[in-house]
Amino acid sequence: MARINLSLPLCTFLFFLFFFKHGVSQSLKDQEQAVLLKIKQHWGNLPFMDSWNSSSSSHCSWPGIVCTANSVTGLSLVNINIIATVPPFICDMKNLTHLNLGDNFIPGEFPRALFNCSKLQTLDLSENYFVGLLPEDIDRLSLLRSLILGGNNFTGDIPASIGRLQELRELQLSANLFNSSLPPEIGNLSNLETLKLDYNMVLQSSTLPSEYTQLKKLKTFYAYKSNLIGEIPERIGDMAALEDLDLQLNSLTGQIPEGLFTLKNLSILLLSRNKLSGEIPHVVEALNLQIIDLSENNLSGSVPKNFEKLTKMTQLALFSNNLTGDFPEGIGRVPELIDVNIWSNNLSGEFSPDFGRISQLRNFQVASNKFTGKLPKHLCSRGHLIGLAAFDNNLEGELPESLGNCKTLRVCRVENNMLSGEVPSGLWTSFNLTQLMLSNNKFTGELPEKMARNLSRLQISNNKFSGRIPTQVSSWTNLIVFEASNNLLTGNIPQELTTLRLTNLLLDQNQLTGDLPSDMVSWQHLNTLNLSRNQLSGQIPGELGQLPVLADLDLSQNHFSGPIPSQLGSLNLNFLNLSSNQLIGKIPTEFENSIYADSFLNNPGLCANNGDIKLKLCNAKLQQPKKLSSQHLALIITLCIAVFLAALCFSYYIIRSSYCCLIFFTLYDFYLLVFIVCVNVVLFFEVEKWEELEDRWEFRGDIGGLKSILVKEDISLTVLCDKIYAKFELSRDTMDLLLSYSLPLNKKCIPLVLKDDEDVPALLVMGDIPKRPNQL
Repeated sequence: MARINLSLPLCTFLFFLFFFKHGVSQSLKDQEQAVLLKIKQHWGNLPFMDSWNSSSSSHCSWPGIVCTANSVTGLSLVNINIIATVPPFICDMKNLTHLNLGDNFIPGEFPRALFNCSKLQTLDLSENYFVGLLPEDIDRLSLLRSLILGGNNFTGDIPASIGRLQELRELQLSANLFNSSLPPEIGNLSNLETLKLDYNMVLQSSTLPSEYTQLKKLKTFYAYKSNLIGEIPERIGDMAALEDLDLQLNSLTGQIPEGLFTLKNLSILLLSRNKLSGEIPHVVEALNLQIIDLSENNLSGSVPKNFEKLTKMTQLALFSNNLTGDFPEGIGRVPELIDVNIWSNNLSGEFSPDFGRISQLRNFQVASNKFTGKLPKHLCSRGHLIGLAAFDNNLEGELPESLGNCKTLRVCRVENNMLSGEVPSGLWTSFNLTQLMLSNNKFTGELPEKMARNLSRLQISNNKFSGRIPTQVSSWTNLIVFEASNNLLTGNIPQELTTLRLTNLLLDQNQLTGDLPSDMVSWQHLNTLNLSRNQLSGQIPGELGQLPVLADLDLSQNHFSGPIPSQLGSLNLNFLNLSSNQLIGKIPTEFENSIYADSFLNNPGLCANNGDIKLKLCNAKLQQPKKLSSQHLALIITLCIAVFLAALCFSYYIIRSSYCCLIFFTLYDFYLLVFIVCVNVVLFFEVEKWEELEDRWEFRGDIGGLKSILVKEDISLTVLCDKIYAKFELSRDTMDLLLSYSLPLNKKCIPLVLKDDEDVPALLVMGDIPKRPNQL
């Protein structure tokens, strides 16, 4: 009975304790719910918070709310378009330990109200619009284990007090506007595992504090693009836990510390785009390395042979350095290697034949070196190759057959080598291929009728491709650059080529014939057109003038004829070459400036109004007859009469001889010669520039040949006079003077040629030719 009396008070106490705790719990629940609803109202009833209402069974079930023992311990409100400030009453939730408001649009300065969250361990305010200074007393958040403030506009100093947050495991201050140097006090955070200071581009130029090498637990360190200068601390090899190091895009100098390659846990090493020099350390004990990027520095020496030991390596980037020597053959057998980027060095030797045979090679970028021999034949044997860049080397032989079955390949660049043979048939039509660049090799064969549907750039210049451009070129629907200069292509330029949305078309130095396609107006995106050094003919289409972005046009050294279309004058050309054709007429006025001085050479039928253009003038003033002095005129007349009388006397004497018949024909030649001499004397005084030109003209053949030409040429005097006016700029009076010396017999002309330009004929009126004696 006594035992029962003792148990009654205990039961009563437990009963009241239960109801008391329940009451406290209910009160805390009501309080937290009220705070959350107030937050919802403060931020404008965001759609994300639609289910936050008092009718819900428990606020712990609301989205973004994390509860422990029915009390709110975490708010995760990421990317929900918050545009208002952090409410000052947010820390009324006394058990709040984790607050993540990242990726919103929250404005204002660092919310000091958060200092009231006495239990706060995680604070993420990243990717917002916070401004101003970080509080100097930020160490009041003494329990913080994670402070993430990246992607804002904080300015000023990174407070040294951060170094007193001894519980901090993660510190992210990336992508802000801090303008001080890096505080060495961060080196006091002995528990720090992640430090991200990258992309602080307005930090004062400073060296990497040596105190940071004291962070023995640090696993991830990013200081990408943070204005670091000086050398990498040699004691960085003491950071035994380091796994991921990114110091890219700074101005670090000196050598790479040897200790870096002894870190057993290091898996990612990124030092590209600095000013590091010297050799790459050859002692390699960091066998967990997966990614090495030392590109775009001033490194010299050879590639460490010990890289062959890095069996976990997936990416190797050493491009844009001064590395020399052979590339270690064993690297081709690294089983996990997928990306090789070693272009733009002075590496030499031959490639390991094992590249692509063991690993699932994805990128093989070895351009701009001095490699010789053949490309590895297994490059795409595993079917994962995306990019091949081996241009600017001394490679020879044929392209690997594995490329013909490579459905993943997007870019194939092997220009500027000595490769030969035919292109693997499957390569032309590779499903994902976008760029095929084969220029400056010795490839042969014909262009295929079908091409990869995604191909946008085809460059095959300076090879030995032959045959016609296929009419099925219209199926190359995504092609925008087609460069096939200096090959052996024949036939016409197919009309179907005009259906493509080309920006560059280079077909010069081939053996193409025929007219240009008629529907060129469809090339609305064409910027460069070069069809020079072919055998194209016909007239230049006026539609070329309707190509709005055409900047470079070269149609030189063909057989184009007719006038230059006036529509070309509307083009805004940076380069124009129509030289060495058979064009005639006046050039468009828009081209009459010194920029195009050499654009029309070797077109004898062209003229211009501007003397800056290297063409004859179209509208020069007609020459007036040169007035003869009475003495000169008397001398000419006396000379002509004397010669004529001498000829008559000689004729009379000859006719009486026994060789009358034979000599009469010789007499005809003699008359002709006398007449030519007389007229040339007149021209000497008649044409103002004769003294400058007389040594440049000659008869085509001798007198006998001249006579035969005179007989065969049947040119009307009207047409002849028009040509004379244009060529010698003679006046009508001058023509009348010339004709007055003619006998009223057959009207013929004598063709003359320039000594230094036999393709430019000139015509000179010599008057009427005397008939033979039996016709008199």
